[in-house]
Amino acid sequence: MPLSAIEIYKQLPKTNCGKCGVPTCLAFAMALANLKAELSSCPFASEDAKSALGAASAPPIKLVKVGAGGTCLQIGDEKVMYRHEKTFYHPPPLAGVVEDGWSDATIEEHAKKVCGLVFDRVGQMEGMNAVAVWHTSPDPARMAAAARAAQGASGMPLVLVAADREAMAQALASVKGSRPLVVSEKPASNAAMVALAKEHGCPVAVCSDGGLEGLVDEAKAAKAAGVDEIVLLMRGDLGALLNDMIMVRRLAISKNFRELGYPILNVVEAKESIDAVLEASVLLMRYSSMLLLRHYAPELILPLVTLRLNIFTDPQKPIQVKPGIYQIGEPGPTSPLLFTSNFSLTYFTVAGDVAKSKVPTRILVVDTEGLSVLTSFAAGKLEPEKVTKALKDSGLESLLAKKELVIPGMVSRMSGKLAEMTGWKIIVGPRESSGIPNFLRNL
Repeated sequence: MPLSAIEIYKQLPKTNCGKCGVPTCLAFAMALANLKAELSSCPFASEDAKSALGAASAPPIKLVKVGAGGTCLQIGDEKVMYRHEKTFYHPPPLAGVVEDGWSDATIEEHAKKVCGLVFDRVGQMEGMNAVAVWHTSPDPARMAAAARAAQGASGMPLVLVAADREAMAQALASVKGSRPLVVSEKPASNAAMVALAKEHGCPVAVCSDGGLEGLVDEAKAAKAAGVDEIVLLMRGDLGALLNDMIMVRRLAISKNFRELGYPILNVVEAKESIDAVLEASVLLMRYSSMLLLRHYAPELILPLVTLRLNIFTDPQKPIQVKPGIYQIGEPGPTSPLLFTSNFSLTYFTVAGDVAKSKVPTRILVVDTEGLSVLTSFAAGKLEPEKVTKALKDSGLESLLAKKELVIPGMVSRMSGKLAEMTGWKIIVGPRESSGIPNFLRNL
């Protein structure tokens, strides 16, 4: 049973120092009891308190690591039902499925394809994250060869799916030390896969034909067998599956039901690309922690990684680009200089429209804490003083023959003060980014 706020309070230092972010230790205890805070926020918690309260402050969805080294994937570790309550932490990895019944050359071709599906989304490189090797061959030894081929061609973490104990044992021996996710394809193989996962120090995914109650039993059995990193493999009709996944999340988050507090693994079986993207999108939006995709054409992966990026961007921290000078084309001493905010969507929209003009241009990106031009201006985070400082820090004054700065039309009101502070000629640009190409060509 979870500890009450009073039981947690008894373990705290009772200094009421406020360094945890709340004014009193009792308020902090209540936040811990409701999973709205973490014990690590208290700088004076004793080792005994950390030991006693570790479970109480642990995330309701357990963290599971797949892979080893720099390519290790983290899934789970979620704390809220809805993103706006705090944020979501670990974007679900997308794994492309290969079958050990294929030739090594075909497996390597598909693994390279998975590795190469990477897209630039507002300055962030997003793509697939793992290769799943599925045992379909009558020869158990084929899975080991397939695992080696997939790992060698992609360099990505592996997911190994099988119901045959011997096939899984050989595959794990062939990629020893890489910590793949061991997936039991059928409920009858759960015990064997759990034993292999424990032997090799790997996370394991278990499944059940008995609904959520059956999953609880299988997860308990895996934990009792000594495996701590457990994943729930959930499959079935999309409507019923969606309801079950929402129930798992609700029980883990709202009811602190630890027996279901594990990441969820799903398999997208749809044969048509449009059906696959629709199914995968629904699962991404409703708590899938990892998706295995049998089809991974670029037109399927691009919308998925875009959706995933949107969902897992911290709503309190917009995606930002680094403040500084960016060059479009090869600008010279007389080329135009524009400035904009460091909100990624704003910058890439402006940069795209500048590129359309085919006029070599410099863009000064000012730190607005990730807010758009008009929002940051209204919030007092985009002021003439800040633009002036950014301009001086850039060192552009010695490079430019013309001391001219083009400002966004939406903040034309700052033009006078900006001209006074910088001594530069201030040119008011278009209000909308779409007007930039014609504006620069006619400048």
